[in-house]
Amino acid sequence: MACSCSVSAPLPMMMPPPWKNPQVAASSAAGVLLALGFVGSYLGLPHAAGVLFYVAAVFIGGYYFGREAFEELVREREIGIELLMSIAALVAGAMGQWLEAATLVFLYSISEAAEGYMAERTRHAVRALMDLAPKTALVRREGQESRIPVEQVRVRDIFIVLPGESVATDGEVIDGHSAVNQAPVTGESVPVEKFPGGKVFAASINGEGALTVRATRAFADNTLSRIIHLVEAAQASKGRSQRFIERFGRRYSPAVLAAGALVAILPPLFGLSWEEWLIRATVFVVAAAPCALVISIPITLVAALGTAGRNGLLIKGGVHLENLATVKVVALDKTGTLTVGRPEVTDVLAFGGHHERGVLEAAAALESRSQHPLAQAIVRRAQAVGLEPAPAENFRSRTGAGAQGLVGGRELYIGSPRLFADLNVPVADVMEKVQQLQRQGKTVVMLGTDQEIRALFAISDPLRPEAASAVAELKRAGIERVVMLTGDNPLAAAAIAKQAGVDEVHAELSPEDKTRKVAELEAKYGKVMMVGDGVNDAPALAEAHVGLAMGVAGTDVALETADVALMSDNLARLPYLIRFSRRTWGVVLQNLALSVVVIGSLIAGAVTGYFTLPIAVIAHEVSELVVIASGLRMLRT
Repeated sequence: MACSCSVSAPLPMMMPPPWKNPQVAASSAAGVLLALGFVGSYLGLPHAAGVLFYVAAVFIGGYYFGREAFEELVREREIGIELLMSIAALVAGAMGQWLEAATLVFLYSISEAAEGYMAERTRHAVRALMDLAPKTALVRREGQESRIPVEQVRVRDIFIVLPGESVATDGEVIDGHSAVNQAPVTGESVPVEKFPGGKVFAASINGEGALTVRATRAFADNTLSRIIHLVEAAQASKGRSQRFIERFGRRYSPAVLAAGALVAILPPLFGLSWEEWLIRATVFVVAAAPCALVISIPITLVAALGTAGRNGLLIKGGVHLENLATVKVVALDKTGTLTVGRPEVTDVLAFGGHHERGVLEAAAALESRSQHPLAQAIVRRAQAVGLEPAPAENFRSRTGAGAQGLVGGRELYIGSPRLFADLNVPVADVMEKVQQLQRQGKTVVMLGTDQEIRALFAISDPLRPEAASAVAELKRAGIERVVMLTGDNPLAAAAIAKQAGVDEVHAELSPEDKTRKVAELEAKYGKVMMVGDGVNDAPALAEAHVGLAMGVAGTDVALETADVALMSDNLARLPYLIRFSRRTWGVVLQNLALSVVVIGSLIAGAVTGYFTLPIAVIAHEVSELVVIASGLRMLRT
């Protein structure tokens, strides 16, 4: 069973005006014919002519939902709302109540047309983001600059973004400096300074300086296009409550039709009026039709998912939006989530006659094979002092602990103190210094062999400026507990946790440990949302009730794997997301309650004979329009 609108239909790029919608046109024609017949009857129009206007209104206005009712019955063997309304209109006409039949068809058809059009409009609001991208790009090829359609921009093309222009497609700045407004992609309205090496995204708006950019994605594959695709896919998906309502509807509509038949047949068998109870049965079928109930959830979710997408919050479907509303615990990764994610080496301590430059060169040789943020910090430190070591040979990663490889023909290890403890390397002589650095909130990485420690590297990754306020806002938004999960040492983790104001810290966790800890937190406190980088934390993100990846603009893996993806890396978006999801669920519950109350009241009035057919039709369609308007509140930011 379904209403006439389909919330998953694809959209053209341009939204047609309402008067070009065939359902709106047919409904409007039915309204005109109904008015002509009604007014004509008061002006002396022959009765037969008035009936002719009403009959025409019934068949023109009911064409689309009548056809859908027939197709559902024949092809899908289902009795839907459209069939209930069609039968009610035909029965009313057969009893000579063509005015009532035309009124029913007109009101139902215009509410269905409005419902379908508004559902299309909510989906189109996301696709309208594409209009923010420029239609042409100033491309430099073979030393010549020319403007070409953005669809013709190829990967590695060089294009120029002038002040005030929108960026044509994703790319890397190779020359220039400017502030870029990335709101269309990340939802953040504060412009971001861009220098050579920085990433820019399609449809972001350039500020006062010209930028020369090397394209990293074709137009069809850029971040903006993928956002639109993902949001549309999310809107086409269904939450648990929506699937339940649809399953309920598939059983409810046949039950309504059967009950209507009983209302029409049983009382006359006991001597009551056939005509009166046939009218009551017709009113009952209209009153009990659950269209407002069925549309209450999808219209709200479609609007909410579209609004979230326009604000840089990609929620992968209605089920995840529902799950967000039930979250009680937020578990945060440390590196790159609570912290800035660009750690820097603050101290290099060499032991055993080794020199700082030598140990730094050896460490960089090992870490050049790794993409871990701590490894990259060591590589950057080596590059800063002019070192460009050759990568280690026979490199092997030791998950959650460090790495090993051949440097200068010698097997070296680099990683956490736990790695060297597992190797039974004597570390007692350096542990006092290690703990001193850790108490300062620094992470300590050791370099050595399987017999000695050669050096310590102290690395600091500062807390994000907004982290403490975001944690406080999460609690004010209704989150009962905020937890930090990290592979870092307990002392450094505790220092960061104290600054951020989290309730609980679990340190020295491998990816598998994080996954287990998420399950433990959920069993102990309730539903958990895990926030991480979407790659290293993938197992924990999958284990959580909701997995959220931060700062994923331009990142393929995180966009595809997380339940929710924040395009920006601003922690302040998390409290907004929690409040937004709970507001959405509140609107869904309000719509469900309204639908149930209206349907229950109409059924009671129909069976008792208190409501006439026009009253039932008007009340039914007004309730549907109210539910649609209520759901569209989620279009507001």
